[in-house]
Amino acid sequence: MKIIICGAGQVGGQIARHLAREEGANRVTIIDTDPAVVRRITEAFDVGGVAGFASHPEVLEQAGARDADMVIAATQSDEVNMVICEIAHSIFEVPRKIARLRSQAYLTAIYSDLYRTDALPIDVVISPEYAVADAVVQRLTAPAAFDIGGFLDGGAQLIGVSLDQACAVLNTPLRQLSELFSTLRVVVVGVRRGERLFVPDPNDQLFGGDQIYVIAATPDVARVMEVFGKAHIEVARAIVLGGGNIGLNVAQKLEADPRRIRLKVIERNRARAEAVADALRRTVVLNGDGLDIDLLAEAQVEHVDALLALTDDDKTNILACVRAKTEGAKMVVALVNDPSLISLIAPMGIDAYVNPRATTVSSILRYVRHGRVRSVYSIGDAEAEVIEAQVLSTSAIAGKLVREADIPDHARIGLIRKGDKVIAPRGDTRLGDGDVLTIFAMRDAIIEVERLFQVGLDFF
Repeated sequence: MKIIICGAGQVGGQIARHLAREEGANRVTIIDTDPAVVRRITEAFDVGGVAGFASHPEVLEQAGARDADMVIAATQSDEVNMVICEIAHSIFEVPRKIARLRSQAYLTAIYSDLYRTDALPIDVVISPEYAVADAVVQRLTAPAAFDIGGFLDGGAQLIGVSLDQACAVLNTPLRQLSELFSTLRVVVVGVRRGERLFVPDPNDQLFGGDQIYVIAATPDVARVMEVFGKAHIEVARAIVLGGGNIGLNVAQKLEADPRRIRLKVIERNRARAEAVADALRRTVVLNGDGLDIDLLAEAQVEHVDALLALTDDDKTNILACVRAKTEGAKMVVALVNDPSLISLIAPMGIDAYVNPRATTVSSILRYVRHGRVRSVYSIGDAEAEVIEAQVLSTSAIAGKLVREADIPDHARIGLIRKGDKVIAPRGDTRLGDGDVLTIFAMRDAIIEVERLFQVGLDFF
């Protein structure tokens, strides 16, 4: 596939880096106004580069728009991203246009179907704020997990769990775990041991200090966490620190949650705090500094089940989480934009983090993947992906048993949805037309996994 990425910022640069590692699968060209940034990316990765304004037709043509399969508009300007998609559509007839948009005004219009008209030919809109808000709320379904993602229309969860000595199944072969907990729909799909991430085989054992990735049926998550030594926390009270777009979106989602979570929002800017209070129905909004110990006491941080630090300052989020944890908060989650700070999260006792760049990249990757891919979740530093894809009658694996399906060595099937049932696969499970699979794949296995689901030249 020939892909043009407009904007070499955190999102655009990460997508280029991600796709460039898949040798032979894609031809990627990146456009940015800064020649030094373009040069740095093209020297580091096997991608083409053009310096200039991506909204100018001659620049898009220089990047190869006339025979491009996809344009991803990920500049810092919503307006520029929309113009890029318009030009890619009307002049170059690019089949697939993806735009990253931030402004709430545009998003409100777009989700009211404006973008489906010919006036704004954008095939897919990616909203970082909406995607990150979803990721933050998702964290609350398994508070003891360091990473989590949803699959199979909410029927399954990818969960990252750090193992310690409280885990009763250490030093037990995975094959035996399947026998011990046969009623649980769960598959251990990945293990990080030290610096190495790998797909385990049935004879591998788990050890203290391992970080594991499991795919579990959503109704079984609480019990799965107990098996791995993690007490389930029922979130009834929460604090959101930061009333920006992400914080407000999270608060609105939590207000709509059937669990009726008692919520407080802390926002430093008075005018913004008043706007947030007007937008929410039953949430208490406090105006002040989230690092102020007296304000945290007023918010009764010692009694909350979760504090979500979602300001636009990474250091504030990290320090607020540390302080809240010290004061008695059961769980803390930090929004962290800078990848270099992520290594500090676990040593500082922070339970989980959300990285907006990784979340946005995952949202875009599902549209880049070939075959009948429905969802993609990026693991670590683009080391692996969890792919959700549908089996069609013409797919390479259709009609085969799992043990015959030629799944790559560095990939493993998680859970499968057959009709309205979510099941854990066995060797004799037959893969049929319409089945939806979750597959954990290391970077070097992604292309092979895609081919299992590919149908002709269909990349949608």
